Formats: sequence, C-alpha cells, structure tokens
Amino acid sequence: MSRRTPPPPSPLPQRDGVDPVRVRLPGAGTWATVGEHLVERLSGAGPGVVARMLDAGLVVGADGRPVPADAAYVPGMYVWFHRDLPAEEPVPFPVEVVYRDAHIVVADKPHFLATTPRGSHVTETALARLRRELGLPTLSAAHRLDRLTAGLVLFTVRPEERGAYQTLFRDRRVRKEYEAVAPYDPALALPRTVRSRIVKERGVLTAYEVEGEPNAVSHIELAEHRGAGPARYRLTPQTGQTHQLRVHMTALGVPILGDPLYPEPLPPVAPGDFRRPLQLLARVLEFTDPVTGVAHRFVSERRLAAWTSYSDWAGQ
Repeated sequence: MSRRTPPPPSPLPQRDGVDPVRVRLPGAGTWATVGEHLVERLSGAGPGVVARMLDAGLVVGADGRPVPADAAYVPGMYVWFHRDLPAEEPVPFPVEVVYRDAHIVVADKPHFLATTPRGSHVTETALARLRRELGLPTLSAAHRLDRLTAGLVLFTVRPEERGAYQTLFRDRRVRKEYEAVAPYDPALALPRTVRSRIVKERGVLTAYEVEGEPNAVSHIELAEHRGAGPARYRLTPQTGQTHQLRVHMTALGVPILGDPLYPEPLPPVAPGDFRRPLQLLARVLEFTDPVTGVAHRFVSERRLAAWTSYSDWAGQ
C-alpha cells in the first residue's frame, strides 16, 4: 500500500505563535479556479472575505507567491493563508515551564487556558504562548488537557520526534495522576476503581455514561478531608476519554467543585470571569523518554484554590 506524500513545508511563517492554515485541493471536483473552490469551502468565513484575501495576495502556494483568484484549479494543490483572528480575552495567568531539554518541554498550564488552538481559542493557548515566549516555532503538543483543567502538559520540540511521544500516550505508557477538590461523603467507600462506558457526541458539551463494554477506567482515592467541608481526591485515569474524571466523580455523587457542566450545565459566565476555576489539576506526569531513555517524573507546584482557601473561594 502506497503512503500519501507529505505536504510541502509552509511558505508562511507563524503569526503570534499560530501556524497558517493549510488547504489541500480535493482530487476530484467541478471547480474551474482555485478561487471558486475556496469561496465554497470557506463559506463560513463570511461574505466576501475569501475574495478579499485572494485580491490582497494573502493566499499563497508552495512557492510563497500569491495565488490569483482565477488560477486554474489543480487537484492536490496546497495553498496557505493566515486567518483573520478576532480579539481574545487574555487569560491573566502564566504558563510555567517545569522542564526543558533539546527534545521536550513540560509546562504547568493554568486553568482557563486551552492547550492548543481550537475554536475561539487560538492565540490565547499554551502552545501559542510557549512558541512565542521560548522562541520555538516547531513546538507541538504531545497530548491535551481540557481548557478548564490546570496542570502538566508535555510538548515536543522536534517535529520528527513528536510521533514517538504521542505513542507513549496512545499505548498508556504515561502515568498520570490528578488532584481534585469535591464534596466529602463519609458513606462513599474509597479507594475504588470506576469502570464505565462514556460517550461524547460531537457538538454536545457534556459526555455521559451508557451501558456496554467499559472504555473509561479511573482509580479514585480520598487524600484528605476537613470535617463536613470539601475533600481532596487523588485520581489516576487508566484511559483517556473526554471529561472522564469529571463524569466519574459526578457518578459517585461528589462532582468536582467549580465544574460548569456536571452534574448540570450552568449558565455561561461573562468573558474575563476567572473567579471559579474547575478544581481539577494534572498533578503528576511520569514516563520513560522514548528518545533519550531517561525516566522522568514531574510534579505540579500549583495548589487548588478551593483547598487552600475554601472559605474565600466558596463565597465567590
């Protein structure tokens, strides 16, 4: 079986730590020109936006030259351009670099900051920030944390090595330990391992459990509690389903504090309201480096607000 030829390198530099958009023209179609295809394909950009980009020479080919709107359609051709990004609400917390060598960067991500560009979060992401701050345009994420979850994230420096680190997560050769603050239930028997089947539908905010073969496994322990107040839990996921820990804690009757989706979705907060972060932290990341063979164990120094100052946090 023949392998698909990799795309040529981008002729455009990054902008604010964000890669340009790459579009490959389909192998079959009825479009006469590049412009016709892009106007149809990128219709969501708004009326006239693509035409103005083409007229301004902002869409380029592999040689870096502007592609005219009336350029003949060539199946398999690549074009690049930068999106016109709207202003984003700055997340006023730093991304701390825990470790850096020639192959990887391990960062401690704050709450509310997305790991990688996605949807309306593009420049205000951990990846874009680190590319800018460290001067590493080739930096890529080996895995992803939810935007609302804080903690340790592994990034790779060299594109040719990224697959080796991603394989660690795919093959479950990374030990991840989380910390959460949630209500204390003296009747809840812990530690325990929760197994269930979780479904997350595209376009739906929340995930949910269904009958069937388990695809989500989490080990949950009580770390400590303060009387009738909140408790601190140690969570060790053995799988990586979307919202897995949040769903499992809710199913046990102790939903994580600050969760805007579980047990029930709450009304959206105003932009710039960072007062009640989800009390979930990716505390430990442990693995053997597939390139250097070094055994790594990283621990976040962040502290969850609902545990360190519960009275202040609860009153917000």
